[in-house]
Amino acid sequence: MSSALPVPGSHAGDVNSVLGKVQRILEAFGPDDEHLSLSQLSRRSGVAKASVHRLAQELLGWGVLERRGAQYRLGMRLFEIGQRVPRQRILRDAARPYMEDLHHATGETVHLAVLDGIELLYLEKISGHHQVRRPSRIAGRMPLHCTATGKILLAFGTRALVDEVVALPLERRTPRTVATPGLLLQELARARDLGYAAEHEQTRLGYLSVAVPLLGSTGATAGALAVTAPLVRGDVPKFAGLLGMVARRITTTLASE
Repeated sequence: MSSALPVPGSHAGDVNSVLGKVQRILEAFGPDDEHLSLSQLSRRSGVAKASVHRLAQELLGWGVLERRGAQYRLGMRLFEIGQRVPRQRILRDAARPYMEDLHHATGETVHLAVLDGIELLYLEKISGHHQVRRPSRIAGRMPLHCTATGKILLAFGTRALVDEVVALPLERRTPRTVATPGLLLQELARARDLGYAAEHEQTRLGYLSVAVPLLGSTGATAGALAVTAPLVRGDVPKFAGLLGMVARRITTTLASE
């Protein structure tokens, strides 16, 4: 696997500074990478092997990296720090009990996502044994234009965000992905009218998703909540109704924080 830096979602500054190099080293780990060697870290980050070795020793001391033999992995210290992010913690803690209720009511996968740059970031996910194939991950990223959560974040977001997204090439993830600005704008208008967004096989063949916005204490969109299910079990009106009811309860909880 080769690297193309900066990676999606990164905000790299001076890549030659110490912090810039540390960022590249940490972001060399992909979603499926449990361990990487020193050579892999150097190749993917573009940082000289000697510098990677030196910085890795400091990161090991901080607990940001861990070592197993000659292999490195991300450390628990990163997880600990991540749990302190206010936006993540408050929204996730408010939504989690209702997500469990939604999962029990539908038997399907439930996602909580927020906007990060021009992508969505999954904060939480609840699924059973029959989860979505090629499963999404907590802390994973997806495009906005093809996912139900992404369409909601666009539909109930700012016009500047929509303009930025439609000005970019829209990746066709499946043959059914809406990949033209005009069709995407029509879908966003429909989502605003209905109060929810639905996508059929635009992210994964054989699956549909339905999503609604979550409003924060100020009335602005704080995130999106979705149910994802195989087409054979997908019931858009049912999912939309349950999501709307749960979203109102989460909004009430957030308003009381």
